[in-house]
Amino acid sequence: MTPRTASATLMPLADAVARLAPPPVPARRLPVAEAVGAVAASDCLAPHALPRGRTALRDGYAVLAADVVGASPYAPVPLPSAPDWVEAGAALPPGTDTVLPPEALDGDEAVADAPAGEGTRAAGAEAPAGRLLAAGERISPLHAAGLALAGITAVEARRPSLTLLVTGEPAPDALSPLVAALLAREGARVTATVSVPDDPAAIAAAITNAEADAVLVLGGTGFGRRDRSAEGLARAGSLAAHGIALRPGETAGFGEAGGRPVLLLPGRPDAMLAATLALGRPLAAALAGRRAESADVRAPLRRKLSSVIGLAEMVFLQRQDEGVMPLGGAEIPLHRLLRADGAVLVPPDVEGYAGGTMIEFLPL
Repeated sequence: MTPRTASATLMPLADAVARLAPPPVPARRLPVAEAVGAVAASDCLAPHALPRGRTALRDGYAVLAADVVGASPYAPVPLPSAPDWVEAGAALPPGTDTVLPPEALDGDEAVADAPAGEGTRAAGAEAPAGRLLAAGERISPLHAAGLALAGITAVEARRPSLTLLVTGEPAPDALSPLVAALLAREGARVTATVSVPDDPAAIAAAITNAEADAVLVLGGTGFGRRDRSAEGLARAGSLAAHGIALRPGETAGFGEAGGRPVLLLPGRPDAMLAATLALGRPLAAALAGRRAESADVRAPLRRKLSSVIGLAEMVFLQRQDEGVMPLGGAEIPLHRLLRADGAVLVPPDVEGYAGGTMIEFLPL
């Protein structure tokens, strides 16, 4: 397929997302500590309930609650035997069910009582036996802690590798760290960022030589004399689409080379961010086998949001007092884009939303 011209028909965003959906990469067995940020490839099951027996929630003396009923400073209750001291997290000795604080004892007498179970965690109350982590979930530091506490040392997980190719004249690379951070939320990891000139042969060679599960080309997707990314992809493999019905981000494209997906992202900051959210995140999630999720946050619009019929539109948002304020979409100036902490994708058949409408949006 040859690179499209500025007058060619744009591919609907939904079609592009559907076609840019490769199968998940093979799973690998990773130590739990190294799996944080990856996506679980199978359910992780706790072999037994936690804790296995009653444990202390605080430092103090382990006693049987029935032995200290009614104890107070004015009516001390002698203990049948010297109580054992326990540290928080330790198992309670047999025959005890309560932990008294240190000040509740005066010598060998209790000067305060406590109901059965106070200061303790019952057996199985931390976590029941069964699933701790579901297949398709991104493994968080809390997941890793829970797995380690359950005695699980390794998990089957997916973490696709990505190569970013930054096109253009030598200049500060301002946007690839943003793209890498957004795709890491889906379980992918950028393993190489390579600068290439605006030359189709050089772009094709860089795509071919990339050692990654997918390649993203940043910049050079327009129709200027130096925009050669689509031609480079066509030389390296095949160009499935050049032009997506996404605003901003109309010049995005995709294809494949060497059996790997290649995504072309526009170079302008607003368009690159929009295309990364609308196309890059689904691509990374598909490679990682991440379970589909809806937008993370709901909030009311502080004012009306208008959109163009026929194009999916990414509108950037700023959170304000119990709501979100639209900042703009296509051609938003940098000083406004820098205030964004969320974005909403408006479907192509929707003209916008009235002020006060509750919307789902993606946090940035």
